[in-house]
Amino acid sequence: KELTWLSSQCLSSIISMHNTHMSRLGQMTDLIFTERELVQSLKEYIEAEEMKLEAVKSWANKLDMLTRVSTLDPEGFLAHPVNAYKLMKRLNTEWSELESLVLQDPSDGFISNMSVHRQYFPDEEDEKGAAKALIRLQDTYKLDSESFSKGKLPGVRYNAELTVDDCFDMGKLAYNENDYYHSVLWMQQALRQMDSGEDAKTPKADILDYLSYSVYQMGDLPRAIELTRRLVAIDPSHQRAGANLHYFERLLSKELRDRGQGQQEPADEKPIQLDTYERPKDYLPEREVYEALCRGEGVKMTEKRRSRLFCRYQDGSRSPRLLLKPMKEEDEWDSPHIVRFLEALSDEEIEKIKELAKPKLARATVRDPKTGVLTVANYRVSKSAWLEGEDDPVIARVNQRIEDVTGLTVDTAELLQVANYGVGGQYEPHYDFSRKDEPDAFKSLGTGNRVATFLNYMSDVEAGGATVFPDFGAAIWPRKGTAVFWYNLFKSGEGDYRTRHAACPVLVGSKWVSNKWIHERGQEFRRPCGLTEVD
Repeated sequence: KELTWLSSQCLSSIISMHNTHMSRLGQMTDLIFTERELVQSLKEYIEAEEMKLEAVKSWANKLDMLTRVSTLDPEGFLAHPVNAYKLMKRLNTEWSELESLVLQDPSDGFISNMSVHRQYFPDEEDEKGAAKALIRLQDTYKLDSESFSKGKLPGVRYNAELTVDDCFDMGKLAYNENDYYHSVLWMQQALRQMDSGEDAKTPKADILDYLSYSVYQMGDLPRAIELTRRLVAIDPSHQRAGANLHYFERLLSKELRDRGQGQQEPADEKPIQLDTYERPKDYLPEREVYEALCRGEGVKMTEKRRSRLFCRYQDGSRSPRLLLKPMKEEDEWDSPHIVRFLEALSDEEIEKIKELAKPKLARATVRDPKTGVLTVANYRVSKSAWLEGEDDPVIARVNQRIEDVTGLTVDTAELLQVANYGVGGQYEPHYDFSRKDEPDAFKSLGTGNRVATFLNYMSDVEAGGATVFPDFGAAIWPRKGTAVFWYNLFKSGEGDYRTRHAACPVLVGSKWVSNKWIHERGQEFRRPCGLTEVD
């Protein structure tokens, strides 16, 4: 089409000029040079087409190698959070760039394929979510940006690295949400990799621009001035840099005068690390305790407490289904009493439950304490599905097993909830039961409050993913096929506020669990009321 356009334009020009100036030899000779310019333009067009084709070939070769590796073990490949993030980014951003490149000379087959599959592509919000997951993991497990950028994570089986452009995009996302703390960490990493010689599409001036202003927002004027001077040095015409530099220097001079100092202290030359600036506080009061437990720090398991923990065979008060093969039970914590059941699910049962749940998986919800309506929340990041006993004999068998081993009826329990926590998946500290200021939380169910929680672990997790209890310092790690059980209410019906717990972010791997929340109604003779409030 472009060749046709060039030819028609050239021909029109020649005809027009020939009719007007046919007898003027000088103008005719000009046409020679015009034609030469058109030939040069045509060569540039061909060269551009060849460059485009080479770029597409390069893309195809790179992605061919990548998909060969990723399709060998999809779950293992996606267990690395950087791989999960980069998949989101490729499908949302980079494939669109490739589409635009190909559209310069439309290819019906490719565009048709893109159109068919685009409905399944992640969108911008998905890419943002994956980036926020990396930031969440960075905070919880105290990993510096270089650890992520170079793929230095515990338990990983695949190497995955972030480029300068990836780090810049991470920093820009944080910046756009006024999260200057993380913007500094990621822009600094982008600058570090660029300074070491890595190629990038992102100009160094852009990195310095974002980094210097983010550092200023963190209150580090000397370093902000030093970074802005670097920016001015490489781009003297930068619109904001000169004004920012003047403004930062005036602020620093004022601070020095106010402190009675006459000379500016040199900027700290140490690289910016996780502890260079204080991480801003957020809405969660027990954030530090919760995240420390996720890292395995601060667990209050003393020798005295351990001496009070035992293991036993549980036959469910001589349940006929457990007499010949009682369940192995281990104490995980003494008070509140938390137990772990071994061999609670077989591998075959786990696979069947996952098979039933996968088509139904959707963004996990929480029950609004005021309305009782299920809704999504930023503090719970997972996908879940609800399974009924009628869905498959396996679900009915699992429900019966829970009733047998706990001695509580599941007739009034909620459906079996299957949840999958992928990259950065978490559920921040929460209560399973409804508090006194949430009288309508389970009103629509008509079965009372959640008296107990039965949590099946359906996978091992390479790193992260613990269930932690910040109030008393317990951390329970996932073990495939096991289940943990605890009471949320005292026998009096009062809530046990010590049971506030959290699902730690998955650092590496994929975490599958299934929950059974058992309610009060129907337990009157199975767990009689106590005589005191905290009995």
